[in-house]
Amino acid sequence: MMNILEFPERASWSTIIKRPAVDHLLLNEKVANVLNAVKKGGNKAVQQYTLEFDGVNLDSCTVTAAEIQEAINILDPILKKAIETAAGNIRKFHLTQMNKELPVETMPGITCWRKWVGIDKVGLYIPGGSAPLFSTILMLGIPAEIAGCKQVVLCSPPDKNGKLHPAILYAANLVGIKQLFKIGGVQAIAAMAFGTETIPAVYKIFGPGNQYVTAAKQMVQQSGVAIDMPAGPSEVCVLADETAVPAFVAADLLSQAEHGPDSQVLLVSTSAQLIEGVNQSLVSQIAELPRKDLAVKALQNSRAVLMNNMTDAVELVNEYAAEHLIISCSNANDIADQISNAGSVFIGNYSPESVGDYASGTNHTLPTNAYARMYSGVSVDSFIKKITFQQLTKEGLAAIANTVETMAEAEGLKAHAEAVRVRLK
Repeated sequence: MMNILEFPERASWSTIIKRPAVDHLLLNEKVANVLNAVKKGGNKAVQQYTLEFDGVNLDSCTVTAAEIQEAINILDPILKKAIETAAGNIRKFHLTQMNKELPVETMPGITCWRKWVGIDKVGLYIPGGSAPLFSTILMLGIPAEIAGCKQVVLCSPPDKNGKLHPAILYAANLVGIKQLFKIGGVQAIAAMAFGTETIPAVYKIFGPGNQYVTAAKQMVQQSGVAIDMPAGPSEVCVLADETAVPAFVAADLLSQAEHGPDSQVLLVSTSAQLIEGVNQSLVSQIAELPRKDLAVKALQNSRAVLMNNMTDAVELVNEYAAEHLIISCSNANDIADQISNAGSVFIGNYSPESVGDYASGTNHTLPTNAYARMYSGVSVDSFIKKITFQQLTKEGLAAIANTVETMAEAEGLKAHAEAVRVRLK
């Protein structure tokens, strides 16, 4: 099922880790047209694109209180309990990120500190096309609540009946999100970036999406709207040795491949026997998947790489910089210490990536397309600003005056020096 590359030369590694190609020129042109139309046309343009792309004509895209209550009433109690359990774990993990910083006296009479302030207005994009990702609401809504964001706007594409999945509404209600809109794709990003008659403009937009959503987020960033990260199609890398269980590895690969045809999975191993066993397991497991057609297409863009030794294997994995990295090796913890580039790491044979996707507590909104080389996944930090403060006594200013004046004069900025001198005359 997977293309196998054996003992590749280092010169070919860049080809191995390359993601599926996208025609950015054509993509950006389409996205820009939608962004501009919504910026100018507001609700009317949103309505037109919802009809064109989602196949539903909505008089209003606002989710009503009655719709939320209906979702609460009809959602399976077992699913409710699962969502609540996951929310509890996610909240517990993210609360630990609120570490209070103490003021620091850098010199006698000079005190500096930082204050954490939640971003006032944030927008959450929740994919809901072929798979309604209600879990993403927990991953974004909970840290937004912990950070103290004053206004949280949520957009998700409607189904053919003009509704959002009940689990999406239940999860949003559970984390206290009040402003929900039935809008998907580029038009949703545009609405949150520029605002419409009914949808508030926000300061920062969060959430995963397809290549169109990702391009839209990157474009509105140029208009002064911040984004969490350029997160695109999902991906996983499994690093495995001869101790890994082929069925486990195959299941992990398929858990990402079923997201869509543009997802990518990569298996890196030091065992030819393991790779062969994984391919056999893929054949048997994929036949049982409802979304097998999507998984098959994703696997066509994926590969298994047989490496000479674990040192080279780890180096290749770090260059790939996967969104999700699973380490299925006998010395998994030691290898994990050597990982420098990954969005989220899953250690050992009993740490499937799907647990992190839903309920362990860590955040599943992660950098893709090798952005894990320089980006972190979403956390409470993503929803806050850290404002620095300083307060000087007259004595403190006198103590540091010569330092500031000397540096300012050397840079040719005399007014900076005078701002100190005038206070000490």
